[in-house]
Amino acid sequence: MHMMPLEQAFTLLEPGPVVLVTTNNGVKNNIMTISWTMVVDFTPQFALTTGPWNHSYAALEQSRECVLAIPTVDLLDQVVGIGTCSGVDTDKFAKFGLTPVQNEFVKAPLIKECLAQIACRVIDIVEKHHIVVLEGIAAYFDSSRQEKRTLHAVGDGTFVVDGRRINRREMMRSKLPEGV
Repeated sequence: MHMMPLEQAFTLLEPGPVVLVTTNNGVKNNIMTISWTMVVDFTPQFALTTGPWNHSYAALEQSRECVLAIPTVDLLDQVVGIGTCSGVDTDKFAKFGLTPVQNEFVKAPLIKECLAQIACRVIDIVEKHHIVVLEGIAAYFDSSRQEKRTLHAVGDGTFVVDGRRINRREMMRSKLPEGV
């Protein structure tokens, strides 16, 4: 085993899946790509890391809502493209051929082409660490999609794609919340 640069250590723990975060600032829809997300616990609470350097951050602060849209591997080029341009001067839905879908819970749109989505309200912003804490208020899953493999960013420009699922539900039953 050899040492690796400490500044690359985050690539060992980089979570997934990569998500597309949609926002609406009252005038315009936008999308940003985020790979730093986490589940807070077994409740529908989540967190993501972003800050004022992202155009969508102002909409998150102002509207206090968003949608976490989970893309699949067939959308990889759109996911990367969305993450490498700014909503300041780009209509990302139009540029990347994605379809905004209104929902009854938040003004931020769902993305028709994504596998799963969670409409969320912002419940806290921890400015010191640029962590936005979200509460899920509605969840959607498109079981008709053929492609169901999600993307996981390593953090160095490469991605890992979901593969085979291994089931140990019975073994873990005592630790799973009821209904899961």
